[in-house]
Amino acid sequence: MSSRSTRLRFALVALAVAVAGLAAAGPAAAAAPRTTAQPATVARTAAIPVDFVDLTTSPLPADAKGHKVTVTYRNDSAAPLTVAPQLLVESPHAGPFPAPSDLTVECRTAAGCWEPVELGTRTGTLFTDLSTAQRTPAPGATLTETYHVTVTTPGAQGTLHPRVALYA
Repeated sequence: MSSRSTRLRFALVALAVAVAGLAAAGPAAAAAPRTTAQPATVARTAAIPVDFVDLTTSPLPADAKGHKVTVTYRNDSAAPLTVAPQLLVESPHAGPFPAPSDLTVECRTAAGCWEPVELGTRTGTLFTDLSTAQRTPAPGATLTETYHVTVTTPGAQGTLHPRVALYA
């Protein structure tokens, strides 16, 4: 594992701890989560992820067109499992770091509409929030989140890195 990857994991775990603390702080942070098209119950935990399932990365398409990114996870365990799909936009090693204003990210709702997703940023990486994305798919169920990513700033660079956070 590279030192950049290790730093990124450490930064994201630290951020997850901070976000979990904020989620317990007030009603604004407890807004209703998105509903997915796949059967899954919504999890409300303040836990931090114990692991991540990294999915196939791809270059950030900087062509001002919308691109679909799908995050899929199958619960192969014998019990319900809390997971959270996440989309990262990692910056090039030498910069420039993308900013949340460089792209728009939307997530498809169960009704088929696109809902805007706000991006956080830390150490040159943009990310979707884990606390609002937590779901608990039943044993054997597949959870799928579909994102629509559009680069709005010409020349923005990076890598799309979908993944799934796993909770104990």
